Amino acid sequence: MSRPVREDSRENPLIRSYLLRVIKAFAITGKGTRKYRPYMHISPATVEREYEWIRGRESVVELLNEVRAELSAAFETEVDPVEYDQFRAEVDAVFADGDRAVNVAALVALLRDLDVEDDYPGFVVDELLGRQLAGTIAGAQPFGLLAEATFHYADITHHPEVGGAGLDDLDAALAAGFQTRLPGWNWTETASPFAVDAAVERAER
Repeated sequence: MSRPVREDSRENPLIRSYLLRVIKAFAITGKGTRKYRPYMHISPATVEREYEWIRGRESVVELLNEVRAELSAAFETEVDPVEYDQFRAEVDAVFADGDRAVNVAALVALLRDLDVEDDYPGFVVDELLGRQLAGTIAGAQPFGLLAEATFHYADITHHPEVGGAGLDDLDAALAAGFQTRLPGWNWTETASPFAVDAAVERAER
């Protein structure tokens, strides 16, 4: 049960002024007198910074091509290597889509600054974020799932000497996501044999 307000409290101009300030603060911010300031804030400027950082990450292209070479041997197929200019152009394509860009930027920023005490084996958040980043970059299915699987493969083989727990996952995710969406695999160069002809004709009308 709420305590009744004393009549003299209501009439006291100092108390009344204080109450009005508190009510106004809640009405404006919804957080009381102290406005909440998030530790990590994503703005268009943040997204642009992450875009430039990824675009200049040459080590990702090296890892991407290493992964492609190993997968090529494993699946006994030819896969074209990726040039740095191709990678940069694909980064442009990803960040031209604002909804994809803001989520990619947030995941990149989280992973780059992520670490855990003593590299604790039970800490798997970096794996979770890396897998999501790879799939978000690659796009719709089946590419999203293929990128997630490739991320785990790339992550096992990539161990940078410097950086926190999330940095190797970040590079692996970027390599997996972009290698999946970039051309070079034979099966992606032709139309799927499972497309229904009647559906294709109707869709093209």
